[in-house]
Amino acid sequence: MTRTGLTEAQWHSLSHTFRLRPGEQADARSLPAREWLDEERSEALLARLAPVIGAPDAAIAASLLVKRLAFLVTGNVLYAMTVFNQGLRLDLNRTHLEYAHDNGLWTSALPVDDLRFIPCPSDNREAWREATVAALFAGFFAPLCHALSRSSGLPVTILWENIAVRVYSLYEGRMANLDAQAERRRQDDFAWLTERASPALFGLDNNPLKRFRRPAKKLPEGQGYRRFRRTCCFYYKASTPVEYCLNCPLNCAKPQ
Repeated sequence: MTRTGLTEAQWHSLSHTFRLRPGEQADARSLPAREWLDEERSEALLARLAPVIGAPDAAIAASLLVKRLAFLVTGNVLYAMTVFNQGLRLDLNRTHLEYAHDNGLWTSALPVDDLRFIPCPSDNREAWREATVAALFAGFFAPLCHALSRSSGLPVTILWENIAVRVYSLYEGRMANLDAQAERRRQDDFAWLTERASPALFGLDNNPLKRFRRPAKKLPEGQGYRRFRRTCCFYYKASTPVEYCLNCPLNCAKPQ
């Protein structure tokens, strides 16, 4: 076992795929997550980040930053919860938000102080799961999204859909080749997250994972199905040459 409570194989999986790090390994281009809640600090950081990632303004910088954070944060917390039955309770005080971006690519990681996992109890997985998810969404993402929306002017719904699509991709794509028990947890956790989880666990008056989960549309013959977003993340405005996300709503009416 590692000092985090994970096995060596589990730690290797999270640290390599989702770039989990001990807090002391935080890049110089980072701040404690709680400092991003300060509007002036957040505005200054977004203004600094925008030209680095090719974003024309703070709103698009905020959108792309949250997409990256959603990959790192939901990846580590939900993959560990479902696949390893291990709970990572993130909070804004112990987590560092990196904004490292080099040679056109995000290089940021997820450094966490006092990094510990809470194993699932044998007698009450539902309560343990709710506590893990509440810490992730209501405790971590809700105040952060509110602050970034306020400082950038970007509608908070776009930030929440950025998070939602990362969760869908995680459960429908990255959680593959699991053993039978983990596969049952994948199916049950995903159904619960997208259908039954209380809005209170997200710090909202709705469940965004349910709200943004649209039916997949049939593509032209031989191309299968694709689920398009409700909102646009504006990635195309920061890419050269212009590129669109696969599930971009602007692609919905285009010939495939």
